[in-house]
Amino acid sequence: MTVRLDVFLAPSELTPAALEHRVVAVIDVLRATTTIAAALHAGARTVIPFLTTEDAMRTANRYQRGEVKLAGERQMVAIPGFELGNSPLEFTTASVGGQTVLLTTTNGTRALLAAEDARAVYIASYGNFSLVRAQLLQALQDGHSVSIVCAASEGMPSLEDSACAGRFVHSLVDAHAGLMMNDAARMCALLSERYGDDLAALCADAEHGRRLSDAGFAADVMACATLDLYPVLGELVERAIVRVSTPQAASSTSA
Repeated sequence: MTVRLDVFLAPSELTPAALEHRVVAVIDVLRATTTIAAALHAGARTVIPFLTTEDAMRTANRYQRGEVKLAGERQMVAIPGFELGNSPLEFTTASVGGQTVLLTTTNGTRALLAAEDARAVYIASYGNFSLVRAQLLQALQDGHSVSIVCAASEGMPSLEDSACAGRFVHSLVDAHAGLMMNDAARMCALLSERYGDDLAALCADAEHGRRLSDAGFAADVMACATLDLYPVLGELVERAIVRVSTPQAASSTSA
């Protein structure tokens, strides 16, 4: 069977064939998957994604006091009554260490749940690029096709997610010859080449990056544009994102 590497620019593009038997990486650079990586890196026990604030709040009621943190945003702003927003800089050992984080965001958590029927689902960003790249390369070498899913912005393709997907494509193609790819993967690779390692310029050019900066989250944008700032591999397992460790992840280096 032919091994493929395909990119989907928005969750609405996903079909059963894009998920079945595939290893999937979900990208929401600004900011959900970066924030999830930050939470796991800071020692959160798990991060559980939700579509709605109501679902997250109902689930919080099942936990003992002090075991769980509600986190999330709507239109970039922290949800009233939630302890944390969607800023990766908020997710420190002091705020989430040993905690279960219940997270709902405008785009990222929706994309993660849209991909949950895949063989395996990993959270991907610039912040944990090298570990995810190692895991995807191992999947390809084991004969599994890979789908990279961009969270997009309210259904529309986003510059930062597409370029991040392209960085994965470019790196994986260099290490695994003969891959079949869709056109979106090729376009994203070209976009990544356009910006190279200037991720700050990429996120500054992105519409959502500009909106975040204008809303007072410029420090978040810079964190999200920092390669391997949160070196952790997070996998969606039975609707909960947990930190996993593998030999290939432990030995990976930046591409």
